[in-house]
Amino acid sequence: MTHLVQTNDLYRFHEQDGQKTAILRGVDLVVSEREFVCVMGPSGSGKSTLLHLISGLDQPSAGKVWLAGANLEELSQSERTLRRRRSVGYVFQFFNLLPSLSVMENVGLPLSIAGGHPERERARILALLDRLGLKERAHALPHQLSGGEMQRTSIARALVGGQPLILADEPTGNLSQKAGLEVMQLLRRAVDEDKRSVLLVTHNPRDACFADRVLFLVDGAIVKEPVLKGPGLKVEDVHAALAQLEI
Repeated sequence: MTHLVQTNDLYRFHEQDGQKTAILRGVDLVVSEREFVCVMGPSGSGKSTLLHLISGLDQPSAGKVWLAGANLEELSQSERTLRRRRSVGYVFQFFNLLPSLSVMENVGLPLSIAGGHPERERARILALLDRLGLKERAHALPHQLSGGEMQRTSIARALVGGQPLILADEPTGNLSQKAGLEVMQLLRRAVDEDKRSVLLVTHNPRDACFADRVLFLVDGAIVKEPVLKGPGLKVEDVHAALAQLEI
């Protein structure tokens, strides 16, 4: 399998009043094509920071990140932006939909940013919305949607550009249990049917059960053991691993 993401000895420090605090410490991580990887850890463990470094939104204090075969350190800021645009779809906890745009317009936004013409892709966008149960909501504004509908819109936006990697940052954190389950099933389908890769960061044991591998981030470092393998993991397995790590 080809690696879509690889990090090597990744560090990120936060400096305040002359004092350095390590947010990430020596992180080595690989995500391959058509793989669903979950990184679990408590709040403040560095999960979101890790996604920012992988996508090139932030730069590491030390170490290297390869995204879709490119060493981000060797790219200019504009080149990193282009690499991210072509390689990454993002699903956020807080949806990040533009309130003045309809569902269809929000989903088509990545195509516009990339210089395309969403109106020419209308049929394809509608087919994607139909698949995600949103076709009847195509012209609704975000404030007219439920939380689950907003997150499904966010997933459609992450899929529409064809990027091989989806980064999902606590995507069920603001959803009901039922809506959260639907979102995780959609992310699993993105791997199995759309041949995408998903890197999920979460503290939710149920969400972790959808992954092919579950890693644990503790105090800014990924621990070597345990590493859980799925899909087909049980919530009890994840709880046992968390108890073993005392998190």
